[in-house]
Amino acid sequence: MEASEMEGRSFMQAISEKYSPENFPCRRGPGMGVVVVPSGPQGSPMKDRLNLPSVLVLNGSGISHAGEEGEIAAFCAHVVELDLSHNKLQDWYEIRKIVSNIPNLAFLNLSSNQLNDAVLDPGCAKALSGIRRFVLNNTQVSWDTVHTFTREMPELEELFLCLNEYTTVTPAAVPCPTLRLLHITDNSLHEWNEVRKFGSMFPALDTLVMANNNLSSIHDSGEILQRLFPNLRSINLHNSGLKQWEDIEKLNFLPKLEEVRLQGIPLLQAYTSMERRSLIIAQLPSVTNLNGSVVTDGEREDAERFFIRYHLDYSEEELPHRYHCLVTKYGKLAPLAEIDLRPRCHAKVEVRYEDKVEQVNIRLDQTVADLKKQLKPVVQLPTSKMRLYYIDKGTAFGPDELKYSALALHSYSIQDGDEILVVPKKK
Repeated sequence: MEASEMEGRSFMQAISEKYSPENFPCRRGPGMGVVVVPSGPQGSPMKDRLNLPSVLVLNGSGISHAGEEGEIAAFCAHVVELDLSHNKLQDWYEIRKIVSNIPNLAFLNLSSNQLNDAVLDPGCAKALSGIRRFVLNNTQVSWDTVHTFTREMPELEELFLCLNEYTTVTPAAVPCPTLRLLHITDNSLHEWNEVRKFGSMFPALDTLVMANNNLSSIHDSGEILQRLFPNLRSINLHNSGLKQWEDIEKLNFLPKLEEVRLQGIPLLQAYTSMERRSLIIAQLPSVTNLNGSVVTDGEREDAERFFIRYHLDYSEEELPHRYHCLVTKYGKLAPLAEIDLRPRCHAKVEVRYEDKVEQVNIRLDQTVADLKKQLKPVVQLPTSKMRLYYIDKGTAFGPDELKYSALALHSYSIQDGDEILVVPKKK
């Protein structure tokens, strides 16, 4: 037995321990259960002693090698998903022994296995030819290894290459026509010249997730972007280093783009959250989902109108191209009137008593009782002898008696120029 095999467990040992009847009993009746592999003439005598689901999760199980290939074939014929992340696999030949004996496998996760020094030949890669979703996060696999897989995996649709310390991208000699999703977050792809290589490598790319790469800008012209990414529907640029609105505008040249994620970029730091969302929506007319939220027709119209008003004070040279498009659509909009909805604090009213009229400033947050105290020196009456009437000069209605001593004056909607009539109480 090789040293690497002695250091860790085999794939079959890990399965036997995790999915033994004692640790993973078969459940009958209602509730969650597992798929039990049916017995058959080609089976192993151990077959009836394991209850294996079609999705095997063996992460962190200390697996370094495959074990008996015949047993893998006997037990795993029905398995469609396999998670081998955080194990001790360092050899593609051992991985080939496992995968080549699982004929229906469509998803394989090899994240956080030390595969950076593992040598891959096309024969090993062919063993993975039926896999559609392949996860190689934090494996530090080389681009040559990635290209060998993409050549030999004719059904590959989703590829995960996060946390692999990539600073550059090595172009592929042969494109991968089936790949639709590339997840390459948490690398160091700062330059657009590296990112643009994905266009020729993956011509059918639908979704590009490259958050946390600190991409500095998007250099290509609109014509080139259109040609490079003709099918890109979704892009994630969270925590990139984009600093110019021109970079956001260029996303409009991606002909099928509908979904964008753009949080945490330097360009947006100076804006409020409402301004960020509105300005981006207005800049990207074809985007129907921003940062995970659907953009409704009403929100789009509000954002586009906001965009016009936001740029009203800009000089002609500073105005973005999108401003002129939106003015053509809505016309030049006037600034919104600023309406102060706070209750007014004071009013200047005419206080009338018998044949005397006096201008008095009153506080509207005080009560009727407080107003009587304020008017006591003006009309020379004790508060207990006063009856107050409010006359709204703006209406034809008659006087409204201020009967309730504890009621605040702003309840009566008193305005400047209105009248307070003071009448002495009769004995």
